[in-house]
Amino acid sequence: MKPAKLPTRFAPAARSSADEAWRQSSQVAQAPHVHALLECFPVPAMVLNQKRQLLAANQKLVCLLGRPVEALLGLRPGEIFKCIHSTEEQGGCGTSVFCSMCGATRAILGHRTEECRMTCRTPHGWQALDLRVQAATLRIGPEQFTVVSLMDITSEKRRMVLEQMFFHDVLDTATGIHGVLDLLPGLADPEAAKLLTMARRLSGDLVEQIRAGRDLSAAERGELQTNMRALQVAPFLARLCSLYRHLAICAGKSIEHRCSPDSATICTDERLLARVLGNLIKNALEASSPGQTVTVQFDHEKDAGTFSVHNQSVMPEPVKLQIFQRSFSTKAAHGRGIGTYSIKLLTECYLKGRVSFSSEAGKGTTFTVTLPRG
Repeated sequence: MKPAKLPTRFAPAARSSADEAWRQSSQVAQAPHVHALLECFPVPAMVLNQKRQLLAANQKLVCLLGRPVEALLGLRPGEIFKCIHSTEEQGGCGTSVFCSMCGATRAILGHRTEECRMTCRTPHGWQALDLRVQAATLRIGPEQFTVVSLMDITSEKRRMVLEQMFFHDVLDTATGIHGVLDLLPGLADPEAAKLLTMARRLSGDLVEQIRAGRDLSAAERGELQTNMRALQVAPFLARLCSLYRHLAICAGKSIEHRCSPDSATICTDERLLARVLGNLIKNALEASSPGQTVTVQFDHEKDAGTFSVHNQSVMPEPVKLQIFQRSFSTKAAHGRGIGTYSIKLLTECYLKGRVSFSSEAGKGTTFTVTLPRG
C-alpha cells in the first residue's frame, strides 16, 4: 500500500464525544465474536474508532497498563502509553509535529504494519519503547472500526542496535590493530615504534568501546554507578578534542574548543561526560564536509555549565523529529541508532542535566548539554 502523504499535523484533532464513545464501545461489545477475536491475539490488542479512540481491549493490554478498559475508553494510543508528545498540543495524540513520524499512527491510518518508536513517561522518568503495530479494518454493521495489535519489540531492537554497534565499532578497531601488527615484522625500529604507538591507541579505543556497550546496558537497567568529582573543564576539553583529531573522520576537518572562563570547574562523572561529548563530536565530524570546523565550547553560568558542539550542516526535518529515539539512525536503514539516545539517557538520567539541539539553515547544528555545577 502506498504510504499516505504526511502534512505537519497529519491526524485530525476532532474526537468522538464521551457519549458517542460509550455508544460505540457498547456496539463493539455486543458484536458476535469480537471479544473472542481480541483475546485470541497473543499480544495486547484493541479496537479503535475512526478518530483513533479506544473502544475495547483484550486482557493482555489491560494487564500491561494496569488500568481497566473503562479508564482507557476514548483515549488514543499515545495517551494510553503516556507518549511524551501526546500532551504537546491541545488535540492530544497524533496532532503534534513529532506525530508525523509516528509509526503507530501511520499503521492505524493506513491499515498496515509499521514499527513505532515511542518515548513514554513513567513514575521513574522516561522510557524508550519499540512496538510493531498491526492494524486492520473491522466492520460492524454500517460502521467501520480498526483492530490494532501491539507487539513489544523493545528487547529485539535494543539487542539489534547494541549488536550492530559492537560489531561495527569493535570490528573496525580490531581490524586496525591486526593490520598494524601485521606490518611490524618487516619494519625498522623507528617505524615499528610508531606503529606500536598506533596499536596501543587503537587497543585503548577497543577497550573503551567495550566499556561503552557494557555501561549502556547497565544504564538501561538502571544499574550504572556514577563517580561525581570536581572536573577542570579547560584541560578536559583540550584532551577530548585532541583525541578526536586523530580519527579518520576528522581528515580535512578541524576541531576548535573554547572554555569560558579558563578556570571553570564542575562536579560530574568525567568518564560519562567524555562519552556524551565524544558522541556529539563524532556525530558533528561525520556530518561535516572537508574544510569545515567543529566547535566545542563551555559557558559558565551561575548554577550550571553548558557544553555545546556545533557543526555547519543542517539536519533534515524527519531527522530532527526522531533524533533521540533509540532505534532511529541517520545512517543506513539498519544503522546503529544508539548515539543520540545514549547521549540523552546518560545526560538526563545519570549526570542530572539536560540535552537539547537546534538546526537551522545559515546557522548549522548545535547540541547543548547543560549540567548542574554542584
